[in-house]
Amino acid sequence: MTEVKAKISPSALIKVEQICEKHGNRPGELINILEEIQGTVGFLPEDVQRLIAHKLGLPASKINGVVSFYTFFTTTPRGKHRVSVCLGTACYVRGAEKNIDEIKRVLGIEVGDTTPDGKFSLDCLRCLGACGLAPVMMVDEQVYGRLQMTEIRKILDSYE
Repeated sequence: MTEVKAKISPSALIKVEQICEKHGNRPGELINILEEIQGTVGFLPEDVQRLIAHKLGLPASKINGVVSFYTFFTTTPRGKHRVSVCLGTACYVRGAEKNIDEIKRVLGIEVGDTTPDGKFSLDCLRCLGACGLAPVMMVDEQVYGRLQMTEIRKILDSYE
């Protein structure tokens, strides 16, 4: 294994190397490699990015540029369940901001954070493409449309 000081387990680092090798250590496969590694490890911390850069023969700044450009990628661990609130125009005018405030209150975190128990992460998105159901929240892949503040605790509790 390549020596890289990391905050993740040695077995996770081995998986990172295996994924890079599976894709032939080809720079042209960078997005696919990042997606697969994030799916396996859960996030893309700086140490993992440096290892990927080393394996692909790219500058670490190139890897970080891609990771920071695409909102799908994260450099911090996410919760077991991703809560995403749409902030598109239709959702916003129909109360998305109040829903976000209630979600933050129920979970005790801010947007971009993960609950201390690692159960939930909270994010906002520009548009989920479900404007007819506004306001919309997603938990993992489940869409909750016409969301009312009074429903939020019950929905989140169902993921306990």
